[in-house]
Amino acid sequence: MYTWHWHTWNDLPYLTCSLLESWQHGFFTQQYAPRPPSELTRVLHDTAIAYRVKQVHGNTVLTPLEIAATQPDAEETDNPHPPADGLVTNQNEQAVWVCSADCTPVLIADEATGQVAAIHAGWRGTALKIVPEAIARMQAAGSKLEHLRIAMGPAIAGEVYQVSEHVAAEVGASIAPVDPANLNDAISTLHAIPNSPVLPDPEPGRVKLDVRRVNALQLEQLGIHPEQIAIAPHCTYQDPENFFSYRRSKQRKAQWSGIISR
Repeated sequence: MYTWHWHTWNDLPYLTCSLLESWQHGFFTQQYAPRPPSELTRVLHDTAIAYRVKQVHGNTVLTPLEIAATQPDAEETDNPHPPADGLVTNQNEQAVWVCSADCTPVLIADEATGQVAAIHAGWRGTALKIVPEAIARMQAAGSKLEHLRIAMGPAIAGEVYQVSEHVAAEVGASIAPVDPANLNDAISTLHAIPNSPVLPDPEPGRVKLDVRRVNALQLEQLGIHPEQIAIAPHCTYQDPENFFSYRRSKQRKAQWSGIISR
């Protein structure tokens, strides 16, 4: 239903999603490395201020105001970025950014308020429900669920993301009443979910995990309609031309995704 479009800036490609067409945003490719968010923001907007955090695979979500309060002298510190994995705007023309390489970049926009969020959702953050946490922050600031539009960008596809059964059970506990300590029952329960995010794997003790599908199920359980959610048809692991993939190369490189409030 929603389309994903390639754009170019100085002959370099980046993606946008039609679901977020009212907001300046982009899921950038590895070709933009090593440009930081402050430079990438200029691709989308002339004057917006860029914000980012030090990603730690948790579920902390901050606003630009909180970032400023956490690091009042950010430019004078060795680590100017506070630890978190999500950002929610609180004013207009704020650009929020997350980086990823196999983990899921999630951009959220509120069509009523114009405010936005950017979230880094790896399997750990997904198990901790970071996307619902970001939405709770938006609701506390006046957002309504029916006004949200959510796009999940390029990430490793479930068909190629092999994990241990324990990891799958830990993540699966965020969407189903399973006990990760009881692996056999947990995996059986997760396999039985319609369009299950847990896929079989021939290696004993392993399964394949679709993290974006887990996030979509978390959103649907909040009461968000599937038509409010778009998932990119791009896999970081299977597209070495455009995307870094830690699982593929074991290199600590990542691409940025960002959106600007209006």
